Amino acid sequence: MFLCTGADIAHAQTDIDPLFASNEVFDVRIEAPFSMLSKDRPDEEEAPGRFSYSDADGNLVEFDIQIRTRGRLRRGKEICAFPPFRLNFKKSQVKDTLFHKQDKLKLVSHCKHNARPYEQSVIAEYLAYRIFNLLSERSFHARLLRTTYVYTDRKMREEEGYAIIIEHKDRLEKRLDAKAVSTQGVKVSSIEPEDLNLTSVFHYFIGNTDFSPIRSAPNEDCCHNQVVFTREGAMSLTVPYDFDQSGLVDSPYSQPNPRFKLRNVRDRLYRGRCVNNDHLPASLEKFRAARSDIEALIRNQEGLLERTRRSMLDFVSQFYRTIDDPKRLEREFTKKCI
Repeated sequence: MFLCTGADIAHAQTDIDPLFASNEVFDVRIEAPFSMLSKDRPDEEEAPGRFSYSDADGNLVEFDIQIRTRGRLRRGKEICAFPPFRLNFKKSQVKDTLFHKQDKLKLVSHCKHNARPYEQSVIAEYLAYRIFNLLSERSFHARLLRTTYVYTDRKMREEEGYAIIIEHKDRLEKRLDAKAVSTQGVKVSSIEPEDLNLTSVFHYFIGNTDFSPIRSAPNEDCCHNQVVFTREGAMSLTVPYDFDQSGLVDSPYSQPNPRFKLRNVRDRLYRGRCVNNDHLPASLEKFRAARSDIEALIRNQEGLLERTRRSMLDFVSQFYRTIDDPKRLEREFTKKCI
């Protein structure tokens, strides 16, 4: 169920890459010097690796890759013993495979070894991407992996964990017929108001304050955990990503933005723009229309522990109780807008 316009659907669904066309958990094997990568955490230098999986016919498919660590918070050793990575594929090898047209892909790892809460937060973050896909095709696609990591620098030691690969912004450019821009900041007035308001409500829905649609974090391009896309003859679009600091994901290391003085990430705060309040009813209606599909995603997701499932469903229910109560809706949204 996609709740965007017919024109958006026709264009975006046609252009979904094969890798992201299925929501089945995908079993893969990655061989690389993970001990060195976990110790040195290079942000530019890549190490050689090998990526493999079995195709639909049971045939082994293997690629040579280059791999390095990536990210800000999760790249820090004090946060993640096992960092996130960037996988660099060779287009000549992936042609006419499931990875056709893929080049560089972000991989979100399990962060800690043999730690259930961290594993659960990976699956929950994947669901955050899936939920936004339900609400808008102007969104990054993601695929959940069941990954075997092979340490080529530790006698081929193996470790397993869930991981997420995320659609590259270059591929989203193709789907949106738009261009991702690098800038220090953008004006609210330059962003399509319906798009910005829906994104703002989504951040409230997942309990996220670690974002900005108009400003960058220090030493980064705009915008913080959102990509701005420009379109010829039209207003810009803003697409969110990176949801590990949200209440829906509730990762063990998550913290709300300290400037807002919230107790924890399960406390929601609306950061939508008051100038876009006329679009709030339509945004909320999209969430109401998608409720059964959102809850079904959570109920049916492979790998979730029952307590994680219940916690996520309860957090979702709290959102709907708020938007269905006129007084709470006014207090939480129209009086809290920026």
